Amino acid sequence: MDIYRVGGAVRDRLLGRDSQDNDWVIVGATAEQLLNQGFTQVGKDFPVFLHPKTQEEYALARTERKTHKGYKGFAVTADNSVTLEQDLQRRDLTINAMAETTDGQLIDPYGGYQDLQAGILRHVSPAFAEDPVRILRVARFAARYNFTIARETHALMCDMVQQGEVNALVPERVWQETEKALSEPYCWRFVTVLRDCGALAVLFPELDRLFGVPQPATYHPEIDTGEHILLALQQARQLTEDSVIIFAVLTHDLGKGITDPTQWPHHYGHEQLGVNLIIQLCKRFKIPKAHEELAKLVAEYHTHCHQLLQLNPKTILKTLLAVDAIRRPHRFEQFLQACEADARGRTGFEARDYPQARLFASALKTLQTVDYHDLLEKELQGKLFAEALHKKRLQALVDWRNSV
Repeated sequence: MDIYRVGGAVRDRLLGRDSQDNDWVIVGATAEQLLNQGFTQVGKDFPVFLHPKTQEEYALARTERKTHKGYKGFAVTADNSVTLEQDLQRRDLTINAMAETTDGQLIDPYGGYQDLQAGILRHVSPAFAEDPVRILRVARFAARYNFTIARETHALMCDMVQQGEVNALVPERVWQETEKALSEPYCWRFVTVLRDCGALAVLFPELDRLFGVPQPATYHPEIDTGEHILLALQQARQLTEDSVIIFAVLTHDLGKGITDPTQWPHHYGHEQLGVNLIIQLCKRFKIPKAHEELAKLVAEYHTHCHQLLQLNPKTILKTLLAVDAIRRPHRFEQFLQACEADARGRTGFEARDYPQARLFASALKTLQTVDYHDLLEKELQGKLFAEALHKKRLQALVDWRNSV
C-alpha cells in the first residue's frame, strides 16, 4: 500500500501556514488490512480509519457517483484498485486536490499549486456540481484567503443554484459553513460570493434583500444597506474573531429590508421587525442560542448605543437592564463591539473613534458599584426592594451623566 498526505495540510504547507490536522489517503489497501493493523474504522458512509497511535484520519482512496440530489446523494466506491489521481479528482478545488508522499514530494495532477500561487479558486472537475455544499466551501475559502473565483467555477455555481441544488442543503451544514466563514479574515467575501451566484437569495433572503435598500439620509446614502453590512463586517473582523459578534453585525439591519425607507430617520420600527427575522433565521438553521440572543439585542438596541450621548439617564438605565448588562457583562462587551463595527461600517467612518462604547462601559461600571447594603439593612423585600434599588441606580446614572 502507498500512503499520501492530502488536502488542507498540503495546501497550508505550500502557503507557509500551520496546519492543525493531517489527512491521509491510502492507495492499494483494503479495510480488512487496516483493521488487522490496529486501525479503527469511523463512520458508516466513508472508509475512514483512525491510526492506532496518532489517531489521525486515514481514508482509503475512493471514487463517488451521484445518485440523487443533496450532499448525501452519493454512492462510494473504495477498494484497492482506486488510484490516487482518481481520489484527488473527486475533490472540490484544485488547491485541495494536491498530495504529498511521505518524503515530501508534491503530487499535483490538476494544477493546484499554480492556482494557489495565482490566488484562484477553481473546481477540479464537472463532478463539483454534484455536491451543493461546495458552493458554501468556495465562499468560505474566499473568506479565508480572499482568492478570486475562476470564471468557469462561478458559472458552474450559478448553474447549480438555478438547478435547485442549493435547496437540498440541510440547515445544520449551512450553519456549519457559515459559522466558520464568519471567523475568517475576509468574512464579508462569504456574503458576496453567495450573492454573486444567487445562493444568498435562496439561503439568506433576509440578507439578500438589503442590497438596493437605501441608508437613512442622516447616514451616508452613497452606499445601500447591503453594502453597509459588508463594510460593517470588515470592521467587525478587525475587532474580533468571535462569530457570535460577527453574526450580530451580519444581521443587525435585517428589518430595513421590509420597512419603508422614506420613514427614516424619524421612525425606526425596523428594529423589532429585524428581531423577528433573526428569530426565524435562527430557527431555520438551528443557530446556537448565544448567537441568536446577541443578534436580537444588537438589532433592537444598537441605535441606543449610537445615540448614548443624547439619551437621558432613565433611558440609559432601561437599556442596560434590557440587555442584562449587570448580570452578563461579557455579553455586554460583545454588544458594544458589534455596535462599534456598525458605526464604523460606512465610508469615511472606518478609523473614527467610537466613544459610546467606552461611555456605556463606564455607565455599567457605575451601576455595578451601587451600594445597596442599606436596603438590606432595612429588610426591604420584593417590589419595595426592587423600586428602591432602581431609584438608587437611576440616581447613580444621573450623577454619572453630569460628570461625563
